[in-house]
Amino acid sequence: MGPKTPVTEGDFFRQPLREQINLKHPLVRLADLIKWDRLGMAMSESFVSRKGRPATSPRLIAGLLYLQHAFDLSDEEVVWQWVENPYWQVFTGETYLQTEPPIDPSSLTRWRKRLGEAGVEELLAETIDAAKRAGVIKTASVKRVIVDPTVMEKAIAHPTDSRLLERCREHLVKAAARHDLKLRQNYNREAPHLARQIGRYAHAKQYKRMKKVLRTLRSRVGRVMRDVERQIDAAPKGSRAVLQDLIGRTKRILSQKTKDKNKRLC
Repeated sequence: MGPKTPVTEGDFFRQPLREQINLKHPLVRLADLIKWDRLGMAMSESFVSRKGRPATSPRLIAGLLYLQHAFDLSDEEVVWQWVENPYWQVFTGETYLQTEPPIDPSSLTRWRKRLGEAGVEELLAETIDAAKRAGVIKTASVKRVIVDPTVMEKAIAHPTDSRLLERCREHLVKAAARHDLKLRQNYNREAPHLARQIGRYAHAKQYKRMKKVLRTLRSRVGRVMRDVERQIDAAPKGSRAVLQDLIGRTKRILSQKTKDKNKRLC
């Protein structure tokens, strides 16, 4: 069963919303520019109800998601402000004033999942096309995206001493296995546990305990490094330079202090 469509025919006892509001309001003008039928067709797969009552109108969901993003509102806020704002109701396709929430606020989360990334991209594309039709933006303006990297979230971990030490140990163990060097101990179980413990102590501001565990981790990494260094002559000639470079970086990280300048971060 497809989504139910908004009531558009006249009602003798009720005055249509468009006869009570300012038709030059930005949301009313935007609603007239957006091709809701095309948007509904593109999002129709998410709105098919195979059992129970008909699915919610695509325009209602798309409109609520747009309003939520435009005004930075929570699910509850956007639904309750929709009840109080006739312009929002016109934007989402209502003909007459509604006094009850159109959906349960919690259902917006499920709608976002059903629409997925493709549905949200379709909504964004249609709003951009509407802006083009209104002459607000030019086609050339959207050909290139300029990103400010200073405000973007980056998938970069903060280079704490414990994380650097653990990464050194991991690289040494992997290099030893790759070049057939047999280590006395690799500390694959103990070292990650120590690194996590350091993080917990730092978070709890128990710095004496943190420094004690950090010294233990530093000694474990030093043992692995010296073990690899002792066996470097047994490694193939082609791989010795790689091992020496790895050992050199590890030595530098082991020797650097918290407040040193020009610290090695990787």
